[in-house]
Amino acid sequence: MRAIAQFRFLFPLVTAALAARGAVTLDRIAVIVGNRVIKASDIERDIRLTAFLNREKADFSAQARKQSAERLIDQELIRNEIATGNYRRPAEAEAETLEAQLVHGRFGGSDSAFEKALAQYGLTREQLSMQLLWQLTVLRFIDQRFRAGVFVSDDDVSKYVQQHQAELRKENPGATTDTLDSKAREVLEGEKVNQNFAQWLEGARKRTRIEYKQEAFS
Repeated sequence: MRAIAQFRFLFPLVTAALAARGAVTLDRIAVIVGNRVIKASDIERDIRLTAFLNREKADFSAQARKQSAERLIDQELIRNEIATGNYRRPAEAEAETLEAQLVHGRFGGSDSAFEKALAQYGLTREQLSMQLLWQLTVLRFIDQRFRAGVFVSDDDVSKYVQQHQAELRKENPGATTDTLDSKAREVLEGEKVNQNFAQWLEGARKRTRIEYKQEAFS
């Protein structure tokens, strides 16, 4: 299955210095999730990172900001669950490997081209590295938390192969019957894991106080 993530502020605004301009700007709180906050700057950074990774133009419209907020809400719920559970986390070296693959695959191994592209999106290398590490952390969490107990019967595998045989053979030319069965089982297990994760996420949202500050999306 293909895988393509502590304090309650009492005031609506959080101030932050802009050293480059020698001025002060106001970083508005956009969403309160339990006892955590998502700020407007968090949303903007998420939009930039998502656009960079997807090779898209950054969209800062109200709709895009709301979509980003929903992603960040899910991430806060996941972060809280990870913090309260005994989950193995990926090493920083894994994120470094992923970053190296990105630089090689998209920029021909050129660090200067990579840095230039990041700058065009208003991002730093550190921000991207943290994002990649977080994505790996989420994938590791989902696998540990929701794969246990997943069962796919032989009949389910057989039906899937029959229904998707052309697609499976196109993606796996020359594959044996056992290989196709293995690929089908992998897909079906992945779907069940995703279903378990989606159900948990829906429940976590219902159990958590989520308050939107509409002025942050205008």
